[in-house]
Amino acid sequence: MLAAVRTIATLVGGYLLGSVPVANAIARRHRVADLREVGDRNPGYWNARETLGTRAAVPVFAGDVAKGAIAAAGATLVARPGEWWLPYVATGGAMVGHAFPVTAGFRGGRSVLTFVGGAVVFAPVPAAAAIGLCAGTTAATRRFDVGARVGVAAFPLIQLALQGRYRTAATGVLMTFIGLRFAQAAASARRTAAPATADA
Repeated sequence: MLAAVRTIATLVGGYLLGSVPVANAIARRHRVADLREVGDRNPGYWNARETLGTRAAVPVFAGDVAKGAIAAAGATLVARPGEWWLPYVATGGAMVGHAFPVTAGFRGGRSVLTFVGGAVVFAPVPAAAAIGLCAGTTAATRRFDVGARVGVAAFPLIQLALQGRYRTAATGVLMTFIGLRFAQAAASARRTAAPATADA
């Protein structure tokens, strides 16, 4: 019973934390009312960087990562021996909150950086190795997007080698959510473009 209460509490707590509208709060300070209406319409770091500039977007990066890290760290503190999965639940809650925030009409981002923040807590060694690969690839190619893809793709493979299949499967669930968010965004973009194409 207590395990169920802890699970629900970490899930809800993670969701509320993920719902904090960090990107739009920063955007408003730079006279952009809503990142969901400009650029790629994603209220996260990537769109903030393109719209506001790299320097202005740094707090967005930090805030989105902090959502997952704080949620996972809180779950780690309340977890009992053997409840290794609790930080994953909390991170998942934060990711859902970031993607569907109650504070912003349930229209949010894709949760990539929130996942990264949680991963640094629930799988620190694999996360550090993946971040190192990301940094190395970025330096070699001079493209952060390529480095990010390499790091994200390598993370579950490194985790499988170091932490086993159960934790890697839990990571797979979280990464699948991100994939679904990207697919949802692509479908939405196609729907938005279709009327314009028809009018042309």
